[in-house]
Amino acid sequence: MTRMSVKAALVVILLTSCSFGIFPARAQSKSTDTDSTAIRQVVADFVDAFNHHDAHAWTSFMAEDGDFTNVTGLYLHGRKDIETRFTELFASRLKTAHRTATVRHIRFITPDIAFVDADWELVGSKASDGSENPVRKGLFNLVMTRQNGHWVFAVFEESEFAAAR
Repeated sequence: MTRMSVKAALVVILLTSCSFGIFPARAQSKSTDTDSTAIRQVVADFVDAFNHHDAHAWTSFMAEDGDFTNVTGLYLHGRKDIETRFTELFASRLKTAHRTATVRHIRFITPDIAFVDADWELVGSKASDGSENPVRKGLFNLVMTRQNGHWVFAVFEESEFAAAR
């Protein structure tokens, strides 16, 4: 009898603890679905601003103190410096560029911090000598934070895949 009581008590404890664990997961999942949709929209709007060659709109998706690192390792800190650099690029080497991006994965570190990676492709960019670059492809690694109810890029790093031989 005592063994049965202990087993029954363990089953009740196990089921109770599992049930409590499920409720927060379901609530978080619902929030995560909404946030995932919002993050994907930010990436889409960000790419749209890039394709309109609008440095101000493009950098509006960056945190005020955001960090940006490009494929060559150029590091910029803060929205103002990033906007200054892209104003120059959109008037020159990226003037006719068109970019696409597809979010590959979103991982929520906390409800207000997400790690995002997205495949990107760029056509129409110019090399430093003015010649057209071949199609370029790579990966965005992004740390996004929710600030004032909006998702922004706190850390934006882009890498480029090696050209096929």
